[in-house]
Order: sequence, then C-alpha cells, then structure tokens
Amino acid sequence: MYYVYILHSEKDGRLYIGSAPDLKKRIDKHEKGYVLATKNRRPLKLIYYEAYLSSADARHREIFLKGGKGHAELKIQLKDSFRKLRYKFA
Repeated sequence: MYYVYILHSEKDGRLYIGSAPDLKKRIDKHEKGYVLATKNRRPLKLIYYEAYLSSADARHREIFLKGGKGHAELKIQLKDSFRKLRYKFA
C-alpha cells in the first residue's frame, strides 16, 4: 500500500502533506526529526491519510492536495477537524 497523509504542526499551526509506502515508518521519521521539512515544526499530529494500491496514484493525489483545488477540497472535507485545531487556510 501507498499512503498520502496530512500532518498538523502544533508549533506553527501549518499543514504538511506527504506520501510514503510505509506510513508508520514515515510518521516515526517525522516525529524523530529526520525529515528536514518538518524537523523544526514538531510536535506534529497525523490528522488524515488515504491508502492507494499504486505509488503513482498516491503521488498524483499528494500533488493535487498541495495545489489550490486540493486545498479547497480539504477545507470542505476536514472542516470539523480544522475547526478543532483552529486551523485557518492562508
């Protein structure tokens, strides 16, 4: 399986969107500070993930979610979660 995931930084309140073949290992790397993009944004909280059979499908979804239409979709889909996190889209 391949995963697309969204992390919320409790430090700066921003999101990180990524993809990985092993979600547990990847989250562990984020938590230990081995991922440069999130190293200084810890602690992080996994707020959402999707599973795919194909790595290409997961990568395409990750790219879509990082774009304008993807952010708009997330805003609708995760509205209650964002309200609880007090997340505001830029």
